[in-house]
Amino acid sequence: MSFVRSLFSETSAPQLLRAVLGGTLMGLANLVPGISGGTMLLAAGVYPLFISGIAEITTFRLRAPTVVLLGAIAASAGLGIITLAGTVKALVIGRRWVMYSLFIGLTLGGVPVVWRLLKRLTLPAGIGTLCGIAVMALTVMVRPAEAGDGSGGVLLMLLAGVLGASAMILPGISGSYLWLIMGVYLNVLTAIEQLKTGLIGALRQGAGWTPLIEPLTLLIPLGIGVVLGIVGISNLMRMLLARFEKATLGVLLGLLLGAVLGLWPFQQGVAPLPGHVIKGRWVTPETIAAIDPKDYPLERFDPSGGQIAGALALVLCGFAITQAVAWVGRDRDEEAS
Repeated sequence: MSFVRSLFSETSAPQLLRAVLGGTLMGLANLVPGISGGTMLLAAGVYPLFISGIAEITTFRLRAPTVVLLGAIAASAGLGIITLAGTVKALVIGRRWVMYSLFIGLTLGGVPVVWRLLKRLTLPAGIGTLCGIAVMALTVMVRPAEAGDGSGGVLLMLLAGVLGASAMILPGISGSYLWLIMGVYLNVLTAIEQLKTGLIGALRQGAGWTPLIEPLTLLIPLGIGVVLGIVGISNLMRMLLARFEKATLGVLLGLLLGAVLGLWPFQQGVAPLPGHVIKGRWVTPETIAAIDPKDYPLERFDPSGGQIAGALALVLCGFAITQAVAWVGRDRDEEAS
């Protein structure tokens, strides 16, 4: 009974609505490289509650309001991801230069968010910024292979989950962008869409649960990594910000500035030819038709004047979107820092 009394006495309807809104925005952020889930939670006004709630859960202090608010955030984020994963994947594959241009703007829009937390550039912050840029440049140059079958794929997805969790903890940092440059982004979207389709088929048409096995082999280690990342990164960031605030924020700023290095927009997927190797397998005339377009090798192309102008407009549009969302939660940024 005390749990129920605590729930109704300490949880307000506006808090619950903000939790649902923040969770939905965070789910969308996790699908779109460049948008930070942490920034979305700031904008909705639930970031401090989210961070303090994670701290309570990880120290096994369970209070009804905390459980309900975190549950609302998680449920609404999950619903947004499952509902829109297929649409986002189709846009990335079919309109890559458009989406990448938008992603660049969304990513750069997070820079002022971190800068406001930093307040001024000190020597430790400057060194941290250079380190962050170097890390992103190195990540782009030594891009891992796509997740495949076996233990290598499981380990890669665990790592992707841990890194992806950063988007839920760190304002301005996009976990899905890290997935993109790790080479697992489209695989994750595909698995989510397959899971949704398989569930619908099993529940409505009695098609059986076999189609769920393949996506779950990818999503389960990813989910475990996300949980581990949320717990680990939230506590690590709390410690780093308390002891090395300027240097830590400098690294976050550098990660954002270096993030655009892997998002050159003017590239497109090209159907492979016989003799090419896709995901460790030789392509033959018989297997070309079975290759998923998401696995096509990328090739740069010379953009037209209209495409260049459109890309610049989309970069500005993405920047404005992130700034608009961050502006809504601007007064709460200081609370979270």
